[in-house]
Amino acid sequence: GGSSGITLSIATAWTGEWFLPFFQITALYFVVDLLWVALVPKCVKSPATIVQHHIATICYILIPYYYPFVRWVMGACMSVEVNTWCLIARRVFNKQGLPPWILNLPLGVSIRIKLISVLFYTSWILIRIVLYPVIWVVLFALWKEYSIEVGTGWNVLAIALPLHTVFCALNINWTFDLLLSKIRYWRKGGKEKIDKGL
Repeated sequence: GGSSGITLSIATAWTGEWFLPFFQITALYFVVDLLWVALVPKCVKSPATIVQHHIATICYILIPYYYPFVRWVMGACMSVEVNTWCLIARRVFNKQGLPPWILNLPLGVSIRIKLISVLFYTSWILIRIVLYPVIWVVLFALWKEYSIEVGTGWNVLAIALPLHTVFCALNINWTFDLLLSKIRYWRKGGKEKIDKGL
């Protein structure tokens, strides 16, 4: 912190004085993207799923807005957007669907495609496959504690748990789809374009 009293840290971005701008930017991002997918559905593979996902996300982020003790969860969940941006980068910088590990690509193209692929798969595994289920376990523990505190299991975290379960299920479904696309690609001997997912 400095003389102004402003402290810049990841924790404060998620929970403290930076939460309101973080919330507003996140909400705006999902509303704009929701409108974009609704108006131009061919921009994604599964427009109906993405629309439902965005509506659920907008509802989900209202919980930390009104209940500050779970604001850190919003920050942790929004880290998935790192993977989304890697997914977009795969589409933008590899429109031909070239496999990242072929050897006869020009050096600049090869490095770019490989780097994006490594970042995409690493963030997919760490965030969608590892972090999201861990958040679910933590939310469940928080729900039990909060239920004791408020004297009932019917509380705001009883809404958060099913919503987070939906996001975990979507991640599992999308992972399964991604694996199937890889299996199809390998079975065809690399003769079709790599599926870029979602």
